Amino acid sequence: MSTALNERSRKILEAIIEDHIASAEPVGSRAITRRHGLGLSPATVRNVMSDLEEMGYLAAPHTSAGRIPTEKGYRFYIDSLLRIRALSPQQKERIRRYYRRRGLRADELLREAGRVLSNLSHYTGIVMAPQFTTSVFRHIEFVRLSQGRILVIFVAENGLVQNKIIESGEDLNQHDLEQMHNYLNRTYAGLSLAEVKKRLLREMSQDKAQYDRLLGRSMRLFQAALKGEESRELFIEGFSRMLEQPEFSDLERMKRLFKAFEQKSLLVEFLDKCQNSQGVQIFIGSETDYRDIEGCSLITASYSSAGGTIGTLGVIGPTRMAYSQVIPIVDYTAQLMSQLLESDLE
Repeated sequence: MSTALNERSRKILEAIIEDHIASAEPVGSRAITRRHGLGLSPATVRNVMSDLEEMGYLAAPHTSAGRIPTEKGYRFYIDSLLRIRALSPQQKERIRRYYRRRGLRADELLREAGRVLSNLSHYTGIVMAPQFTTSVFRHIEFVRLSQGRILVIFVAENGLVQNKIIESGEDLNQHDLEQMHNYLNRTYAGLSLAEVKKRLLREMSQDKAQYDRLLGRSMRLFQAALKGEESRELFIEGFSRMLEQPEFSDLERMKRLFKAFEQKSLLVEFLDKCQNSQGVQIFIGSETDYRDIEGCSLITASYSSAGGTIGTLGVIGPTRMAYSQVIPIVDYTAQLMSQLLESDLE
């Protein structure tokens, strides 16, 4: 793609994209010659802009003589022109400072990461928690709420905590429940929840579980608690910042975006596909294949821990996004989350 544009065309395209990112307005030839010192006349710039439009890198809104970048233009800019500066040690320290609060559970830490991403980028921060069944099991507790209703508290090795209310076919007193969760904690701590499921199925079929009533009930209760834990939790922070962008002043576009954020399922599906990729990924507009977030770009990166858990975080904003600023923030935040899920921030 880069061979299609000579140096002059590349410089003019870069100038238009950077001006449009800053202003959200169509960019004209006179503005380019005035602001960027390219040593070209407005007429020459106009001719190059017409060529860029013909090649699909620019578009001309009906209400303006200026041009705006297309998705193809942004993709060329990101792949061939964008200069990304690594965060300085001072900038990294400022980001780390957001997480200095001690005692944050893993889910609280991930929600905080979404807020920080939104605050630093001025767009919307998104963080997908690791799938709970891939977490390593540390502790479970059963609490009797009422007849047949039990609160289950899962704690994973990485600090994720999940609460769930289940219906039991029998009324169990708190003493029995304590015996059950004590047995389960002794037996299964240190295994992934996926491994726990396999062992439960195998052991429940054995004679010992059939003979020992308490053991059998413990396993059935744990199995019921694990049912349906394949879902992913998604934290979305700073949605109102998207509404501040002029691109989303259109009511219908705003409604579609709100629907995507409210339902979350499309974003979870998309982020789930991203999580096994290395480094930062950038998706511009229709590259996401989801109409509800049309006109948006996503910058994502995966984070992980030694326990094998993995999730995805990132920033969603208009295609007119300040990519050079957001990319290093997303990249560093993903690295930082991986560290923080391993140990306390020092």
